[in-house]
Formats: sequence, structure tokens, C-alpha cells
Amino acid sequence: QNYQALLETCLKDKCLFTDDHFPAHISSIGTGPLLRKLPQNLQWKRPHALHRSPVFYAANRKQLDLCQGLVENCWFLAALEALTFHQDILAAVVPQNQSFERKYAGIFHFRFWHFGEWVDVVVDDRLPVNEAGELVFVSSVYKNVFWGALLEKAYAKLYGSYEDLQIGQVSEALVDFTGGVNIRIKLAEAPPDLWDILTRATYSRSLMGCQTHLGNESFIFSVSLTCIQATKVLKNGLVAGHAYTVTGIRKVTCQYGPENLVRLRNPWGKIEWKGDWSDSSCKWELLSPKEKILLRKKKEDGEFWMSLRDFKIHFVDLMICKLTPDLMSQEDGKKWMYSLKSGRWVKGSTAGGSLGFCNGTFWMNPQYWLNVLPVEDSKKSLSSCNVVISLMQKHSSKHRNCAPHLFIGFSLYKESNRKLPPAFFTHHQPVNKHQCFLDEREVTHDFHLEPGVYVIVPSTLEPQQESEFILRVFSRKHVLREMGGNTSFTLSKVSEYEGSGRSVVQSLTPVVGFFLVLCPMERLSENNPEINAVQLQRILNNITWRNFQSFRLSFSLDACQGILALLDLNASGTLSIQEFRVLWKRLLFYLEVFQKRDTSRSGKLDLVELRAAVQETGISLSNEVCNLMAIRYGDPDLKISFESFVCFMLRVEIMGEAFRNLTQDGKGIYLRESEWMMMTLYS
Repeated sequence: QNYQALLETCLKDKCLFTDDHFPAHISSIGTGPLLRKLPQNLQWKRPHALHRSPVFYAANRKQLDLCQGLVENCWFLAALEALTFHQDILAAVVPQNQSFERKYAGIFHFRFWHFGEWVDVVVDDRLPVNEAGELVFVSSVYKNVFWGALLEKAYAKLYGSYEDLQIGQVSEALVDFTGGVNIRIKLAEAPPDLWDILTRATYSRSLMGCQTHLGNESFIFSVSLTCIQATKVLKNGLVAGHAYTVTGIRKVTCQYGPENLVRLRNPWGKIEWKGDWSDSSCKWELLSPKEKILLRKKKEDGEFWMSLRDFKIHFVDLMICKLTPDLMSQEDGKKWMYSLKSGRWVKGSTAGGSLGFCNGTFWMNPQYWLNVLPVEDSKKSLSSCNVVISLMQKHSSKHRNCAPHLFIGFSLYKESNRKLPPAFFTHHQPVNKHQCFLDEREVTHDFHLEPGVYVIVPSTLEPQQESEFILRVFSRKHVLREMGGNTSFTLSKVSEYEGSGRSVVQSLTPVVGFFLVLCPMERLSENNPEINAVQLQRILNNITWRNFQSFRLSFSLDACQGILALLDLNASGTLSIQEFRVLWKRLLFYLEVFQKRDTSRSGKLDLVELRAAVQETGISLSNEVCNLMAIRYGDPDLKISFESFVCFMLRVEIMGEAFRNLTQDGKGIYLRESEWMMMTLYS
């Protein structure tokens, strides 16, 4: 279905689109248990019949505003929550130039990565509702916002029906939204550098989700949210067997020393953790007043903090979806090569099963020749190359949950330029001696390989099991091709792209290096490097600001002291590398906005340009506040330099965050005198 052609036809004929491929009928909902949950007199209505002023997407909403409906797809919403932290990726999945006003014809479209291809899914805007006109599936906290409901409908269409979204993994949805690389970490066996991995994932283009244990301990009660029934909530406030989004991390300074915290969100928008560092925990009293104000939220909004220690105890898996595979290799900002091969296991031909069955048919499986090449600019030794291999199974059925996943895996051999004969496998061990076969859609492994020739053999656990599959290989430099003349269908795609989000991390890596160079030796030895205002000024004034050719940017010591005061939550007088990463990402974003709105290329914004720039960041300020800030930060002509714009925007963002954390009703806040003095004087 061609969205643009269908839209133009509907506009020309002055009619609203109706999708015959996914009709407003019970068949689009499914044929299983979900039907028993449906309300009586189910109806399908368009948003204009549900609200007098429907909105497709509210760009100024900082938080995900979606609520789960009858479909048990918390995994889908948890992935969607992670997506909202990367507006550019979200815009690729949810095209923003759609509305219920301009060129409205009852048709919308969304894009998903579907087994190696980006596909455009078209839907009409007829949505299932109950007699009261309430959406029965995904809905928004703001009743006039409908992008989430329409996105869920498109995803259901992609996989056959709403019923097919009942069971799933956060990792699957993350890949479908990005085409990225999944890393699964079993938290019971978490690596010792888990905090470092989380830090790198947070400050690069990664999306993270996790899942709780199924729950062997006793339940305190069953909750019945709107459209959610008989759900088991543990005594600690976590939901058993439930998906959550990792929304942030923070190293805080307590009276007894540093503590690593993880911020999580329940996609229901309610039901939170009740242990240490929860909203009502006394642990917050161990922090400075400013750090407590800016981190703690006393709201039942589904978002909460917990210690890294508790996170590893109470959650089973951490899923990290990386847009590039350099998270584990520590080679940010480099070019990575990506190859994709499509194949098939065919009964009696290429479905040989695994070596574990010892049936002499393993050699029948498809084989792929991989030549790993050294890269001269690699940080690692030329004797070790980081290679990520991913195998994904693809069922032939239109319906996602029609057939269970097969157990799949692959073996990697250090040999040769020819297809490996049957006898080879009886005398040679694979590089990955402990192959892991999982009944999941995708199996991914990270390797550190010597340059040379390898053979990848993908297989099912048992022989004679049929399925299509996709083999993906990521590395700095390689060649991948199929070996032999078997019957598997092969489609090769090779592309090169920059690692870790070009604009941010490529700029971030050398700047962080500069940060470390400027740190005093005693700070470095503590493994918590920090810089003061003078060192911050040296960094900002000695780096190369990309794409800023108009004039040289310069930051005064006064401005750097102000920036440090705003971001230094624990009142140490210094910035940690974590706080500096936050600052650097904000600086790059502010620079992009500043350049876009500085139409005269003068290096300054007038009042009109300033208001447009603030609006561009997604923040709503009155004209009076903008005027006041121009007087405070502007020159005698009320014009704002980039340095002043940074100080202005940081203050607005941080004070806004403080208000949202402290308010109980969204209208006002109560502060003790010490808290008031901390927020006004030190910031």
C-alpha cells in the first residue's frame, strides 16, 4: 500500500480512507483469548468522533503519555518508552507530518524494520472503543492524543492482529523500531563492568528494557487497572513477569559514599517499586538538598529509582538495543560495516540441526564464509577485531504467534576458503565451544577475533525443522558471502555507517579524552574523574565546534561557573565525567537549535529568534518569561549569544525539572527554606 498515493486519492475524492487489508472487524483483533476480554457492543470510531480536537502527536510532551489496554503488550510499550528518548529515531518510526487537520483523510502510516527491510505500514484511523467511547487498547493520558493507538494498530497489522501482540519480548520491539543490535545481559551473571556498560549505553544511541522474574514469592494483591486484570504485584511493588524501560542512571554521593542508581518506568504509568530509593524511601535524606530535589519524584507515575544492587537482584534480563555494535567494543565514533544474508532451512536439504544431536547431518546446514580484516585506526590491537553476529528466524505465517519459535543458534569455525565437508566437523571444534540455542526470535553473540577467514554455520537445534532466517554480521571491516550451492535463498546487503550516533559520540569521544587529560591525577586515581570551572572553560574553548563556521565560540569563566553550579547536583564544586556527558549532549543540541534560528548568522538571537529557539527545544515559555530572561542574559540590545543561550536553557530545563518533581498537583510546590536557598542561590 502506497501511503502517498492513497492519501492523494482520498483527498481528491473527498473521502476518508478505509483499509480493506486490516478492516474494522473482529478478524483484525484475533481469534484467541483476547476476544473474551472485549467489552459488549464493541465499536470502531475515528478520533474526530471521540474528541472535538484530536491531536496526532504532542511534541512538547517530555514523558511517554501512553497507557496499556486490553492487549497484554507491556513489552511493546516498554520499547516504545525507550524510543521516546531519541526523537530522531521516533520520527523515523512515527512520521511527524501527519495530523487530523491539514491534509486529513483518515489515513496514517508508520515505519518498522521487518526482517532486514524497512516497511511502511498504512492504517485507517478507525479504532476499537467501548460503549462509553473509550479506547480498549493503547490510549493516551491526554485523551485527545492518538499517535500511540494508531501506532499499535499498525504494529498489529504488521504481525497479523492485535491478538498477535499478546506475547513478546522487549528486545523484539526494540529491533523492530530501530533495526539495531540486541545485547542481552543475564543480571544474575552480570559482568563486573555492568555500570560502565549502562553508562556507555545511556550516553550513546541505545535503547534499554528489562524484565522482572515470573514471581515465585508471594503476591500482596492483584491489581485491576483500566483494561488490565488479574495482574500479580509483589510486596516490593514490582509486577511479576513484567517489562520495564530503563530511563536513566545516576551515580549519587551519599554520606557513606557513592551509590549507583538505575531509573526505571512501568509502562502502565503506575505501580512502583517500594524499596530503597523509591519515591518514599528515607535514603533520599542521605543526599544534598539540590540532588534530592532534581532526582526524586513523589508521584505515582510509574517511574522510580533503585540501586544497581537491587536491580540485579529483582530483574532477570537487561536488553540493550544498539544502533551500532560498538557498545561492548569501546570504539565509539568509528565506521562499522554491516552485512545481511537471507537464507532458509529446508527439510531434507539444508535443515541439518545442531552438532548436539550427533546425527551426521550438521554439514547440510547453510555455510557462510567470513573474512575478518584488520583496521589500522582501531584502538585495539591488530590481532583482535570486534565482530557481532546475529541470527534471526522468520516464520512463514502471517501471524506472529501462530507458531512457537524454534531453538536456533550458530557455530563459528576458524577455517577455510571452501565449503566444509562432513568429516571436518568430527575433528574440529568451533570457536564458540559453548553454543547457545535459544527459542527466541534472535540470537546474538559478540566475538573478539583474530583477522582471518571463518565459516558461520547457522542451524536449528533439531534437524529437519524448516524456517527462513536472516544472518547479520557487524564489524569494522569484513567480507561475507554464502558458500556452496545449497538451496537457501541469499540476498546480500552491505553498508557502512558511523558508530554510536554520528553527531554526538564522534564529538564526545575526543572531548571526553580532553576531560581526562585536564583532570588532576588524584581525581583520576579515584576512578571518578572531575573538573572545576577553570578546566571546564579550557575544554569548551579549545575544542573544535563542528559546523560552526560563523565565528569562534568562547565561554567566559563566569558562564562556566554558572553552568557548573546548575549541573553540580552534590555541591562538590566540580563536574564528574557523567555530569559532563550530560552537558556535552545538551550543548550539541543547543548549538543545532541556535544555528537554525540565527537566520542572520550574527551569532546572536533577538527576541523573536529566541522565542522560536525555545519552542524548537520543546519547552513552552510565556513571552514575559522570555523577555525577562533576555534582560538577564542578553546584551544591552537584548540579544543573546550562544554562551548566554546555553546558560539560559540549562536554567530553564533544570528549574522545570525541579518543579515537576516537587509539585503534587501540577499547580504549585512547597519548599523548606533550606531547599529554597539551595535552588535559588546555588543554581
